[in-house]
Formats: sequence, structure tokens, C-alpha cells
Amino acid sequence: MVDLADIRAATEGLPRSYEVLVRDRIKFRVGKIVYLSVAPDEKSMGIGFPKEERDAIIVAQPDKFFRPRPSDERYQWIQVQLAAIDEDELRELVLDAWAMCVPKRVRTEYLGPS
Repeated sequence: MVDLADIRAATEGLPRSYEVLVRDRIKFRVGKIVYLSVAPDEKSMGIGFPKEERDAIIVAQPDKFFRPRPSDERYQWIQVQLAAIDEDELRELVLDAWAMCVPKRVRTEYLGPS
């Protein structure tokens, strides 16, 4: 199980990433784009995720992933149960979501060529 401290550790040092508090939710942004949002109870998080892959991963791993609220389904977004993932999975999810938000040059400088 991961917690808020693990999330903060996973986002620490990511170029252009910063933390904000918006209506009882801790969010991580690149510019004005939110790529991760922690639920007020800190039991789940919403995270940037390719919309075209969302249904497949929810069906494959329903214990970990679930649909965002209907108003967020138009975005590249998915919900994650924090109790169901470990630190390695968290780090991978965070990096993928962050990479969707930053310019390609920033992503390449940080992660290397893909």
C-alpha cells in the first residue's frame, strides 16, 4: 500500500511539477494541467492515463483501477486504489502521467530518448 508520503516522493524532482491544495484535494500539476489528484480521504487518486487504454485496464485489474466520475471521463484520467498498488507501480503511473503533460523536450531530458 502506498500513501501520500510515497506520492510526494514519486513526484519529487520531476521538472515543472508542483503541488497545490484545491478544495480539500492535493493535486500535482505541470503548469495548469493536473496530472495527479489525491482523494480527500487519501485512499485513492486520480491520475492522467490514456483514455483509449482505460477500459482495458479496468477490466483487467478491477481491484486497482476504476472509472473516474462521469464529468471526468472525457479526460485522459483514471482512478487508482492506493491500497492495491506498491511503490514501483506508483512510480510508473506517476512518470507516465507526468510525461503526458510536459513538453517532449523536457520529458526526453529527464527520461532519456524513448
